[in-house]
Amino acid sequence: MKTIILVFLISSLMIHEGFTKNSKRKNIPVSRVFSRVRAHDFNPLNEDNSLTVDRNLKVVGIADLDDADWRVRLLAIRDLVRAGSDKADEITEGLKDTSVFVRQVSAMALGILRAQPAIPSLEKAVREDENTMVRAQAVIALGQIESEVSLDLLRKKLEGDPSRDVRHQCELAIDQIKKKMGTTTEQLNAFLNLNESLFEIATTGSRAPNFHLEDTDGKTWELNDFRSKKWVVLIWVFADWCPVCHGEFHDLMKMQDEFEGAGIKVFTVETHDRYRGRVLVGQELNPEYWFSEESFQQAYTEQIRWPHLLDSAGAVGAMYGVDPLAFAVHAEYINRPTTVVIDKDGIIRLLYRGTYWGDRPTIEQTLDMIKNEDFSFVHPERLKAE
Repeated sequence: MKTIILVFLISSLMIHEGFTKNSKRKNIPVSRVFSRVRAHDFNPLNEDNSLTVDRNLKVVGIADLDDADWRVRLLAIRDLVRAGSDKADEITEGLKDTSVFVRQVSAMALGILRAQPAIPSLEKAVREDENTMVRAQAVIALGQIESEVSLDLLRKKLEGDPSRDVRHQCELAIDQIKKKMGTTTEQLNAFLNLNESLFEIATTGSRAPNFHLEDTDGKTWELNDFRSKKWVVLIWVFADWCPVCHGEFHDLMKMQDEFEGAGIKVFTVETHDRYRGRVLVGQELNPEYWFSEESFQQAYTEQIRWPHLLDSAGAVGAMYGVDPLAFAVHAEYINRPTTVVIDKDGIIRLLYRGTYWGDRPTIEQTLDMIKNEDFSFVHPERLKAE
């Protein structure tokens, strides 16, 4: 049987009018966006503010696949980005809000907008905000803005921030600034054009929605190109800081000949912009990881043959129910771990959305499911919603 495995890390191609121009779509007042975020009952963070805890189960993860946290968060960022650079002062005020969730979405939107006037306020958040997640997001924003004036602060925080996760984001932001690889027009456009009517339109047994996504080398891939030719597997992964993701990458490297021999095409997909996606596959910085003493970079650059796709606003992932920005992992909001199997007719045979970062089939199990056409997998430690 010929098959495709598409490990799908989300990205999208959208229309762009420039960093300083507002979208032609209807804009929502910034104050209303903030009120909407404040009013929502988000799942809480753990003690060090680095992981999401299920509000009912009191364990790390989110068991309820219908939980709306990701939708509220994603649309808030979209609407703040649509407000545009002209409203950057109002968005910056969100960094002072009593709600940690308002502060987080404000920092994220400012980075996407490349809002240089917000640099002093973002630096203050990096220095003073008590919440790990907000400090991490502010660091990410300074990298996206390419704030050279912030390099000294980021170096100090790299050495002295109490959070390992914030220190890691500082390492990436410093490199991103030096290389002038901040927010791309593709990422801005993806947020400007997010269409909630397309969220979660994919279901098991239905035809898979088409997409066009760029890989980290700038090549565009279209799902429909594989129709009537091969099966496709989409596997959403997190980020370079994820040890589970690196484990899956190592399994893919070991098994990619098997996939190729069986007519299977492998993709990985990430919900970050180009710089961050390139870090994960070893094409940029070689970070110091707390979970590994050895570097992955040489092995990745020499052995990874599959394309790593970028869905920087999670637009495609939202169609497939991947829930971009669903919950915090290592102080960064990120998508659900998800594996999708699509047959040669373009029909979704498996749409498995995880309840925490380890909840999905292994690479070997995914291959076996395709060979046997048995898609009844359920992880033995899957969280169950109350």
